[in-house]
Amino acid sequence: MNRSNGDPEDRSIITEASGSDFLQLDIGQAPFRGRADWLAGQLRRAISDGRLPLGSRLPATRVLAAELRVSRGVVTEAYQRLSEDGRVEGRGRNGTVVVAAPADTSRSTFAPQQRGRRRLFADVPGDDIFDLIRSAPARIDLSPGVPDLTAFPRAAWLRAEREVFGGLSASGFGYGDPCGTPELRRAVAHWLARNRGIRAEPDEVIVVAGTAQALTLLGQVLREDGVEEIAVEDPGSLGVRQHLQRQGLRTPPVSVDAEGIRVDELSAYGAVLLTPAHQFPTGVVLGGARRRELMQWAEDGGLIVEDDYDAEHRYDRPPVPALRSMLPEQVGYAGSVSKLLAPALRTGWVLPPLRYRDALIAAKRFADLGNPALPQLVLARLMESGELERHLRLLRRRHRRRRDAMIAAIRDRLPGAVVHGAAAGLHLLITFEGREFDGARFLDTDLAAATLVRGVKVHPLSWHRQRAGPPGVLLGYAASSAPAIIEGVAAVGDALQEVR
Repeated sequence: MNRSNGDPEDRSIITEASGSDFLQLDIGQAPFRGRADWLAGQLRRAISDGRLPLGSRLPATRVLAAELRVSRGVVTEAYQRLSEDGRVEGRGRNGTVVVAAPADTSRSTFAPQQRGRRRLFADVPGDDIFDLIRSAPARIDLSPGVPDLTAFPRAAWLRAEREVFGGLSASGFGYGDPCGTPELRRAVAHWLARNRGIRAEPDEVIVVAGTAQALTLLGQVLREDGVEEIAVEDPGSLGVRQHLQRQGLRTPPVSVDAEGIRVDELSAYGAVLLTPAHQFPTGVVLGGARRRELMQWAEDGGLIVEDDYDAEHRYDRPPVPALRSMLPEQVGYAGSVSKLLAPALRTGWVLPPLRYRDALIAAKRFADLGNPALPQLVLARLMESGELERHLRLLRRRHRRRRDAMIAAIRDRLPGAVVHGAAAGLHLLITFEGREFDGARFLDTDLAAATLVRGVKVHPLSWHRQRAGPPGVLLGYAASSAPAIIEGVAAVGDALQEVR
């Protein structure tokens, strides 16, 4: 008798409710004399609806039979029927693999990407604007804030990872301190002392998932403390505003000029977030006189949130100390390795003012119990070994060459553009001040859209403004080769002729 059709011996095998984690299969739903048919049908359905995509490996017949408490013949016959249909293929020691799936006509063929591109350069960018532009197809990406991911120090990371695993005890794989591993907090404190002039104890450092989480947690803590608004630079990062507004905070604009934020406009506010080392997006450095004004404002009770954006990437100017080094009681400091190593690491740090430390630790604890510990240990090893400094020196040389190529291309293809922020960072801002076409100022969103049609991604300056101002575009150079940069700037020049 064929057991796959329900032989009496199976009665002794199926004596209680049984099932499998795989596809949540419940053999109790199958007819007693049709288990192989039922199982083959369940697998066909999973292949059709995408739960088993191409390349998926099915469980070994012995394993799945044991989980379902059926004879192995039931599973073998179900797999055989799928093989005869051409859906799966046995590959010896590599198991049984899904090799074909029928088209699912029930799904819409209108891609989300198509919907997104239609509203990509709308007048008011939505919360998902950066997700949309990252996913937009383009042959050249000149988006700002994108580091050279090809330069990631893979060999050094792997060496550090082997060293970490070689000495890691079993307890190192358990839950850790939500503030971060002691090793990384110590390494960050040393790094900030060497590179940013900040004297801090490791206990002052809270490891977070990048600057984005730092802003989210700080916004949450400030809101719970009764703070209802935090002033921001204008122009200033749209992403920063989005994170703060998500926590219920208002973000009134404060002007930025050639010396940085206008401190005289802060008298109406009790808190401000700024990027003093390399202002985003203009690239200006907060001048000495403004720093003194800002420190006086803070000593009078103002709270500063310092986003140390792009501080390490400088080429033609001396370093400037972090504001945190001057007045730690009134300055919350946030930094990360997203622009130095890779955003994929999702690793940054916050040094909050003492009065907010406990609340911020609690917010981090209940957000995610802390960052993954293993990457923290590897990063700490890179920091303490000097590998991160060596990597930074390499990046500075490479970025300087690419920046120079971009400036030369702008001079050649965009002679009327004004270049801002060339001395540091990962991008240039170009504006078209005083230029009007057909009696009206052109929209930089139109320019960015026309540039994307030519296969090149840029950001319009108006995304990062709350008040009206000259049109402009942000051009990132860190992630592209010199030939790609030259071609990309040429596309901006061609697009500019179109929007005139």
